[in-house]
Amino acid sequence: MSSLSHEFIYLDHCATTPVDPRVLQSMLPYFSELYGNASSVYHKLGRKSAEAVDRARSQVAKLINASSKEITFTSGATEAINQTLKGVFYHYQHIGKHIITCASEHPAVLDTCNFLNRAGADITKLATNHLGEISLDDLKQAIRPDTILICLMLANNETGVLHPIKQISKIAKEHNILFFCDATQAVGKIPVNVESDGIDLLALSAHKIYGPKGVGALYIKRRRAPIQVGALIQGGKQENNLRAGTLNVPGIVGLGEAAELAFQSQNEESKRLEQLRDCLEASLLTLPETFVNGNSGNRLPHVSNMCFRYIRGADIMTQLPQLALSAGAACASGSRAPSHVLLAMGLSKEDAESSLRFSLGRTTTKEQINYAVDLLRTAITKLRKDSPVWKMYESGLL
Repeated sequence: MSSLSHEFIYLDHCATTPVDPRVLQSMLPYFSELYGNASSVYHKLGRKSAEAVDRARSQVAKLINASSKEITFTSGATEAINQTLKGVFYHYQHIGKHIITCASEHPAVLDTCNFLNRAGADITKLATNHLGEISLDDLKQAIRPDTILICLMLANNETGVLHPIKQISKIAKEHNILFFCDATQAVGKIPVNVESDGIDLLALSAHKIYGPKGVGALYIKRRRAPIQVGALIQGGKQENNLRAGTLNVPGIVGLGEAAELAFQSQNEESKRLEQLRDCLEASLLTLPETFVNGNSGNRLPHVSNMCFRYIRGADIMTQLPQLALSAGAACASGSRAPSHVLLAMGLSKEDAESSLRFSLGRTTTKEQINYAVDLLRTAITKLRKDSPVWKMYESGLL
């Protein structure tokens, strides 16, 4: 029997990551010993907190090749997305009210765009092909004289598929349109360079890179004409008047440390995880009627979304309490609807419901992958054996 037979194997790192012990240690003093308000700079404890915030700002900026002055701390990527979309719409209405996004974006983007649509914005949602890719020609054709923002993610949170960010930003610049990128799943996993990638605004979150929950950042480009987004929360002048409220110093310190660790290790770690991911896929793809969703050659190194036809992904997870997997985005928890991302890619409702997302992380080992594959193969074979739909497939009726 495997030494892992009683171990819980976590393969849901796209939903969240465990706080790295080094991140936790960096945060602890700011809960008790160094508890000053970072805005209280007239005494020692306040200045210590302010210095820690400044250091974290520089660490986050370094991870994406930005200036520290371009980083605004938020409660997470969802807040940063709301601040950007609502702020750009509010401040640039005199130019236009048209925003371009994609049907497979994160709900934080889609729900906010739907909110803005009710407030008078005109939203275009680009389609994707069966690989999860957008057409750059479709993007060009969607641009209008009143287009004020292109909002497209760097990496999809369910399939890991990457958008061609440099080409998108070039198109945006040619038409003098702002480009906002939700890079939550990509930052710290693959190199992100806001300068060479041509990104004007970017959202990220600490808990996707082994930092604490409840803290994130918004990058706003300052190296050309100032971009106006304004504050989403009023009540103070913190964060250069862009976010009122007492700064979450422990969380910000944790984000900074997580960014520093990711900067140091992301290249080596991405290669390791890609090898483990490919091993998992190679083993599971030997099962009949099984395939990878999305462009397998252009995606994040640690993510795999796979369809196991004729059985439900939820049933596989029920059979395997030892494994932490996902049937879609964590933000859609409680929803019985199939993944909007997979439906946008053209999958049938049945295939979308037969799909699972695997997302690996720092604690994932080869032994864990091998054991998870054994568990999955056994569970899938059993479920299919008992499935009337599978029996119809074997009989040639499907």
